[in-house]
Amino acid sequence: MNFEFSGQTALVTGASQGIGRATARGLAKQGVLVAMAARRRELLDALALEIVAEGGRAPIVIAADLYPEDSAEQLAATAIEKLGHVDILVNAAGGSRPIPVESGKAHWMEAMTLNFFRLRELSHALLPQMRKQRWGRIISITGTSEPRALNAAFSAKAGVHVWSKGLSREVAAEGVTLNCIQPGRIRSEQIKKRYPTIEDELKFSREEIPIGRFGEPEELANLAIFLASPLAAYITGTVIPVDGGMYRFAF
Repeated sequence: MNFEFSGQTALVTGASQGIGRATARGLAKQGVLVAMAARRRELLDALALEIVAEGGRAPIVIAADLYPEDSAEQLAATAIEKLGHVDILVNAAGGSRPIPVESGKAHWMEAMTLNFFRLRELSHALLPQMRKQRWGRIISITGTSEPRALNAAFSAKAGVHVWSKGLSREVAAEGVTLNCIQPGRIRSEQIKKRYPTIEDELKFSREEIPIGRFGEPEELANLAIFLASPLAAYITGTVIPVDGGMYRFAF
């Protein structure tokens, strides 16, 4: 499918594995100049070689840890320096943080910092140039609205939903859209830790997923690429699950 990208650039965080990796790879295959950011430089370098071998546009690799103070602003500045401008931001960094009820402030602050504060700071650091050029896409990979237990990351991701919806209304008329994607059981390092055997995976799939299997990162990345494209100009302020039908609510 031709997504009608023409000279666009993108910054993808969490690009070393899973959904971020698949999204960066897919955008590069579409001719987008992608800056891939993650802590594990060696995985990004390997991905860059794969993209070029497959005929995709050679990406830019940025080793970055988004936990330290001011790291989001520094990453935004580096991406703008390397790319010239950033048209598309895919926030795929972060991760699950299951915690006991007795957890203290430090655990909550760590989860909120990685899964909400830095995401918001990075987005707002890139937003002025998107508004100035009157074109931009901010896509955030979030989390479930049906938590099975206490997980600090889910609370942070719920904050992303509300922030994204509110901001989308402020900048829509300037050609900037914001959307969230809720992954279900999409194969990744974290999912592998939770379901270490094929029997674990099949048991959960039979009980909870109407389609009957876990998803591949590329199946979610396809939606992210569409939302990042000019074709999705009329879609903003949404939260879209990609979960094989696992989500139970009708609205």
